Amino acid sequence: MKNSLDTAANIHVQNTAPGRTDIAPARPAGAVYLGGFRAAPLETVRLAIVGLGERCTVLLEQLKSIPHAEVVGLCDLSLPALAAAAQECGPRENASSLQLFSGPQGYERMLDEAHPDAVVICTTWATHAAMAVTAMEHGVHALVEVPLGLTLDELWQVVDTAERTQKHCMMLENCCYGRDELMFLNMVRQGLIGDLLHGEAAYIHDLRERQLTAGSDWHFAHLAARNGNLYPTHGLGPLAQYMNLARTDDTFDRIVSFSSPALGRAAHAERNLPPDHPWNETDIKCGDINTSIIKTRLGRTILVQWDETSPRPYDRRNLIQGTEGTLAGFPTRIAGAGLNDGSEWVQGDEAISPLRERYEHPLWRRLGEAAEATDSRGGMNYLLLARIVECLRAGEPLDQNVYEGAFWSAVAPLSEKSVNEGGMPQLFPDFTRGDWRRTAPLGVVE
Repeated sequence: MKNSLDTAANIHVQNTAPGRTDIAPARPAGAVYLGGFRAAPLETVRLAIVGLGERCTVLLEQLKSIPHAEVVGLCDLSLPALAAAAQECGPRENASSLQLFSGPQGYERMLDEAHPDAVVICTTWATHAAMAVTAMEHGVHALVEVPLGLTLDELWQVVDTAERTQKHCMMLENCCYGRDELMFLNMVRQGLIGDLLHGEAAYIHDLRERQLTAGSDWHFAHLAARNGNLYPTHGLGPLAQYMNLARTDDTFDRIVSFSSPALGRAAHAERNLPPDHPWNETDIKCGDINTSIIKTRLGRTILVQWDETSPRPYDRRNLIQGTEGTLAGFPTRIAGAGLNDGSEWVQGDEAISPLRERYEHPLWRRLGEAAEATDSRGGMNYLLLARIVECLRAGEPLDQNVYEGAFWSAVAPLSEKSVNEGGMPQLFPDFTRGDWRRTAPLGVVE
């Protein structure tokens, strides 16, 4: 299928930087740019959820503790999953009008009959974009689990629908709300590491055993058919926010990508699985590790890696480098003039503690204790949902706009194309159509 950038008709061409011409579909008549978009404020945020697997369970657990959030609808094709999620909601104040939906038309019925303000989409990757489009066309804000879409076509459809319906569409990148990620954002905003030069992002997570569990066939299908960075946003999202990418200062320009041979999954399968297991009968296309480099319009670089196969410690890297210092994660390390005692790195809880006291993000100071008390994953899921509810109630812009979700998700199809072409550079489409220059950077919320 040809992507939107290949369409000959209805083309918008804009010179945006020396040596580059952007090509993007013209903004449809009546569509409105949504950078900094504010929806009408809500007293109570009525939420519906579709896709009631493991991820839904995590989010429902957090919603129990978030004031002014009411779960009004649950939807899944599996009746046992629907019953389990309904029990998780339980008879409590913020689930008093809960309705359950299933069957082929269950999702659209939920949008129409439960009257949610926003729907949380936790289904498999291939359905995210279509479900987001359907939600917005029904007048409902779309909150979409990672990724926002799988192809450039899908991402353009999501962007165009959001602009036409004037509804929020936010990708739920929870890693932007990690404690270190928030502190680093605060430090970068204060100019403590100077002008930004380079970032490093990763999702290194040995998921071989989890990928073998029941219900993971959809994930295996992606590994068998695709070769690139299939899951880039956990590490990339925070880096893009530090750099203000697609907001005022800078934006994505191009990417080169390379994958290693696909050996690790096959070796694991041969050692641990019967000969007739799908892993032993399928030629898996996806390399064990993918390494991509993104170049921004200002010339900054971002290294992005993905590996869900190798026996390595979990790592998102989370490194941001400036002219006056560097902040790095996994483990947390900080170096820079005025930030340490002259040693190469400040590292370890005791050494980092004074810096946390000084530069802890105000959102963590305000909600961190509640987040850690309810969220076994360090508080990021609680803060993600709490901020969405806060913003929707106040009529404020969400922390991630639809364009950021599209840019971050576009790394996957662009990396696949680059790998397929031997590492040739691929240009990012400009989902904002040049309007990123008038979108304010994400602020440090007090």
